[in-house]
Amino acid sequence: MTGKKRVLMALHHREADRVPTGENQLYGELASQIVGYKTLYATGWNEMKALWEGRREDVVRDYSRTLTDLTHKLDWDYVRVPVAPIKKKEYKTPRMTGPFSWIDEESGREISYNPKAGNVMHSPMRQELTIDDLPDPDDDSYTIDDSVFDTLRNVLKELKDTHFVIFRAPDGSFPWDDLGMEEFLIRMITDENFVRKAIGGAITRNIKFYNAALDIGADAIMTCDDYSDNRGPIMGADIFRKFIAPAIKRQADAIHKKGGFFIKHTDGNTWNIMDDLVDAGIDGWHGIQLNIGMDLSKLKKEYGKDICFFGGTNCDTFITGSPDKVRGEVKDSLRKAAKGGGLVFTCSNVVPPGSKLENYQAARECLRKYGNYPIVF
Repeated sequence: MTGKKRVLMALHHREADRVPTGENQLYGELASQIVGYKTLYATGWNEMKALWEGRREDVVRDYSRTLTDLTHKLDWDYVRVPVAPIKKKEYKTPRMTGPFSWIDEESGREISYNPKAGNVMHSPMRQELTIDDLPDPDDDSYTIDDSVFDTLRNVLKELKDTHFVIFRAPDGSFPWDDLGMEEFLIRMITDENFVRKAIGGAITRNIKFYNAALDIGADAIMTCDDYSDNRGPIMGADIFRKFIAPAIKRQADAIHKKGGFFIKHTDGNTWNIMDDLVDAGIDGWHGIQLNIGMDLSKLKKEYGKDICFFGGTNCDTFITGSPDKVRGEVKDSLRKAAKGGGLVFTCSNVVPPGSKLENYQAARECLRKYGNYPIVF
């Protein structure tokens, strides 16, 4: 049975020969250990320096090759492919403000890179945008540079017939980046018209990404705006329902119209908005944080007929845990959520910097040992 068919069966809540699996991303150093060569894939700082040095094609090549090799070496059934850096854009070395910080010419914001976490962080500078600065939600003239799909095309050449390929596309259902999150949350209370226009314009533009990726051959779209922290939705469930849930539904409807599947990533405590995510029409949900009370047995009981769960291990266990702890999480999640289909086994986010190879290998080995249908323990 192919990996593509396994994932499709899980999405349709049917048991395949085994529980399908994959990951959204592995951090670069771990990926290099697994594939056996140095790669720019998910390396953060090295990847950015390569772009500044005019090596955009090296970045695309490394992402394409490494994603394909990881899929084969780890026996993944699905692979998630990101947007590629634009080919025609000039990635000039910016004005550095520190060893790992610089000024972005386009936005004027200071950007910092955290070498330990592997994250790029924007400074809290806030743009004083008004509603007149926002794109018209009904303006369909936005064009996409086709080169952003270069990595997707390369991966599809190798894996389209055998594996389920997910394209990570821009989201827009919670477009706080330009303002800063605090200001956008404030405007969700004080300026309803601004928020509706901001979300509407972002979704209109991003649907073009979804349509293009699906036309090229992607099986599914994943969007990754996060709505919750460990306590619940950061804007509150009522405001989420007012602004964000309709945007998610609009995304889902557009993707389904093209014949694709919609996998929504959002981590944190989502209990208060689970019904809304289901009603919006998502096919799968990724971002299940077991260690903050997102219990798979309860999720399976209440929502297992409606959505497919992409999860099974806490990503931080790969850093702080042991092989035995990882194996315990794998077996517990299989026991709770695998029967009857509807589970694609993955970690709660991405496999992060600091993850130990022996821990990740333990998860893979345990899944192969206990993840065959019928689940018998």
